[in-house]
Amino acid sequence: MGREDAPSYLPDVQHVVQGVTADRAELTRFQHLLRSAVRDQLPSAYLHTLAFPVAMSVLARPDFPLPLLGMVHLSNEVHQSRQVGASEHLEITARAEDLRAHPAGTQVDLVTEISVDGERVWTGRSVYLARGVRIASGTGTPDAPVRPAFSPPVPTGVWRLDAGTGRRYAAVSGDWNPIHLSRPTAKLLGMKGAIAHGMYLAARMVDRAVPAPSGAIDWRIDFHTPVPLPGTVTTSFRRSDEDGGRIDVVGWSTELRRPHFTGWVHPDRNDPDGPTTA
Repeated sequence: MGREDAPSYLPDVQHVVQGVTADRAELTRFQHLLRSAVRDQLPSAYLHTLAFPVAMSVLARPDFPLPLLGMVHLSNEVHQSRQVGASEHLEITARAEDLRAHPAGTQVDLVTEISVDGERVWTGRSVYLARGVRIASGTGTPDAPVRPAFSPPVPTGVWRLDAGTGRRYAAVSGDWNPIHLSRPTAKLLGMKGAIAHGMYLAARMVDRAVPAPSGAIDWRIDFHTPVPLPGTVTTSFRRSDEDGGRIDVVGWSTELRRPHFTGWVHPDRNDPDGPTTA
């Protein structure tokens, strides 16, 4: 079976791991990397790192129709109903959904859920793209969406990422994809140089928008162009004109005038800590 003829179905399975707990030392390293306060509550993006191995086990199945190597991360959306303590025992489930055509190949949703004592507290949906792979459905290829010209908003901050950013995030997340580690390892996979982890950018986005959430929190990030390492990201955190509780976020390259990512963070409306636009 070639890259141009992938099956049009997904394995009808769900992977489940029970009794997962956070390693407090690893949690502290994650919080230090984000330059956030050390707390006993698990950051929303850290819950993603705990679920990541279970999610990857679905993509790595022999009967999974798309190649794991080279998969492109397009977006992440998370709905979290309450904060999760570092000592709580977690049940993690993962499954793949909605295999569909994309102008550049085939995309799929990877859904992970985290429960505590039978209560679902966190749901994440990651969208991945397998470039150049076409599903054997005969439905044709959708047209590429027309994107409006990018108009940079008023900046509120700048992130300066050094060459070691990818290695440090890999050490606290377990995501050792070579494209994030160094220029030589990235070039082995056809990249010009190392790029930042998408979930590192997501973690910083959520932490900056709501540094110390006390209740529910929802967020989404869409990735547009990679962030090279070393590199600089100009950011804008702004309260939504449509929903005053939501923080809209943009990260972009001032040199190229292109967005790296767009997203939003929506904390519990009754959260006394409230969101920040710093």
